[in-house]
Amino acid sequence: MTQAYPLHWPAGWPRARSRRDAAFKVTPVQAKLEMMDELSRLGAREVIVSTDQPLNRDGSPSMTRRWGDPGVAVYFKRKGKPVVLACDQFYQLHDNMRAIGKTIEAMRGIERWGASDMLDRAFTGFEALPAPEQWWQVLGLTADADLEAIELAYRRLAPSFHPDRGGSDAAMARLNAARDAGRVARA
Repeated sequence: MTQAYPLHWPAGWPRARSRRDAAFKVTPVQAKLEMMDELSRLGAREVIVSTDQPLNRDGSPSMTRRWGDPGVAVYFKRKGKPVVLACDQFYQLHDNMRAIGKTIEAMRGIERWGASDMLDRAFTGFEALPAPEQWWQVLGLTADADLEAIELAYRRLAPSFHPDRGGSDAAMARLNAARDAGRVARA
């Protein structure tokens, strides 16, 4: 499993207009573990969990603080096809993870009850675009790059990404976001 920060919400998916409290009685760690167990039982491969929670040093999302956006997007491959499930219906990140885990559990029931073709058809609606680009990929680094390497890569790339030097606003914003995510990952 890989963690992605900041949140990469699936293109074209609407965001919740309002949020509510969840009825789940689960700890943040328990919600994450149960979601990962359900993904494993489903046969998910190359799992990327994307949230707006800054990452801990081990690469897992910080579950100790409540940040502005509690949305969760889970990108993975099922039977070789890219899939995404996302939830932002609840105030708490771990409740949204729990909702994704429970959704997968219900979908696996379809398969257990003999309607696996129906499950495959259901998953076509969740086909994903390629997994979100990671900060270290934008900077041309490896995932374990230190803060000094992040800053050097940023300074090396900034001139060619800058709109005044042949780049674009979007390219510069992408580079800035990558540097900022790298800084947070190494903080």
